[in-house]
Amino acid sequence: MLIATTNELAGYEITEVLGEVFGLTVRSRNIGSQLGAGLKSIFGGELQGMTKALTDSRLQVIERMVQEAEAKGGNAVVGMRFDTSEMGQVWTEIVAYGTAVKATKR
Repeated sequence: MLIATTNELAGYEITEVLGEVFGLTVRSRNIGSQLGAGLKSIFGGELQGMTKALTDSRLQVIERMVQEAEAKGGNAVVGMRFDTSEMGQVWTEIVAYGTAVKATKR
């Protein structure tokens, strides 16, 4: 599956547009991570637990987006973006979205 943040794929021709696809997850915050993050923000440094959680979430939503694109018969996603939003004070929504297409090598 080709995934691009651009609307074109270098070296490929988009032969069919199949429509919007997305992958979504909603995660709750771990109170332990929140306490650790609070301490780190005082002393500085990377919040490794939160970085890993965000990385894992992004990989998960990409996988779900790819599954949806494949179900529509696509072999590529163009215009891919991530979006996150807070839902209340304990949940975070993470979504990957784009346009599923069929593309052929030139």
